[in-house]
Amino acid sequence: MRKIVCFHLLNDYSGSPKVLRMVLQGLLGQNNKIDLVTSNGNGALNDLCQNGDICIYKYSYQFSTNPVIALIRYLFVQGYLFFFSFRYLFHPGVLFYINTILPVGAALAGRLMGKQVVYHYHENAFAKGAFYKLLAYIMKILATKIICVSNYQRSFLRREKGVYIVPNAIPESLIHNLHPCPDKAFLNKRVLMLGSLKQYKGTTVFVRLAEALPDYKFELVLNENQENIDAYWHVNELPLLENLTVYSRQQNVAPFYNRASIVLNLTDKHYAIETFGLTALEAMSAGLPVIVPTVGGIAEMVQDGENGYKIDVQDFSEIVIKINHILSEKALYDKLAKGALATASMYNEAHMCTQIESILRE
Repeated sequence: MRKIVCFHLLNDYSGSPKVLRMVLQGLLGQNNKIDLVTSNGNGALNDLCQNGDICIYKYSYQFSTNPVIALIRYLFVQGYLFFFSFRYLFHPGVLFYINTILPVGAALAGRLMGKQVVYHYHENAFAKGAFYKLLAYIMKILATKIICVSNYQRSFLRREKGVYIVPNAIPESLIHNLHPCPDKAFLNKRVLMLGSLKQYKGTTVFVRLAEALPDYKFELVLNENQENIDAYWHVNELPLLENLTVYSRQQNVAPFYNRASIVLNLTDKHYAIETFGLTALEAMSAGLPVIVPTVGGIAEMVQDGENGYKIDVQDFSEIVIKINHILSEKALYDKLAKGALATASMYNEAHMCTQIESILRE
């Protein structure tokens, strides 16, 4: 039995811990013993506690919107991970599996001990600030292997050897709870978006869309607690609309997809670029058309007029036109829904886990 030590900074319900949960569940079925080191609190990785072949170590960590506090907390955790990692100094054959570029303390310790260090690279650091670019530069030095999630993301890495592309997938458990029904979805006239409470994710634009399209229902699911959502609404002076319902962090998102008609991703490419777009894949697995940005890994999944549309968030009027177009023409809606399901079928959880297992064993 092989030992894998996995490090993930923040255990929440965002995309990277959801993918990590699938990967670890797949690895546990392949004669591996896993130690998982992550933050405490409520998140997607908590479900793994029930498996006897995984041992979970938790530390206290919370993200802060204050950049100074956020940096102090981050650096403190990296120091903790660095020293924690040396408990594996005399464990030959242990592999360090680093999820996202953030747990750099563990990666550095791993290389100093001569361990194999594999990064699962979810971000596009080169579309972010200097801090993320620095972390990506360190990753290229420390990583034995790097797993990218899209061709777009891979194109920024100036490294030839030891770089692999494995697209994300969504868990079979979610797929079993999705019930694609284009006829019902078309009649629901409901627009859905799931994301985090960051300005560049398009929360304000989504509210503007709800104002501009009062005949449709809008649902917004944010990976945040209600207190912070209320504060965000107050600071940005956002209106409370009758056709808009905002939800805090959810453990089960299937009901939202099952009553939606169309799903949006409104990430502003000038501030962040989606390296994959897990919510778009979840939506297409529910047979829902999507509107996504024009660049990034998320754009690789979408063909205009086949399973959705690619539109820049700055082109507000075009988004309004496309939503009206999709939700008013049944023949078009059926075509997009059929294309969405066909696209989703190409992203398989078992295939993703098998690919990653193979990379780790090489």
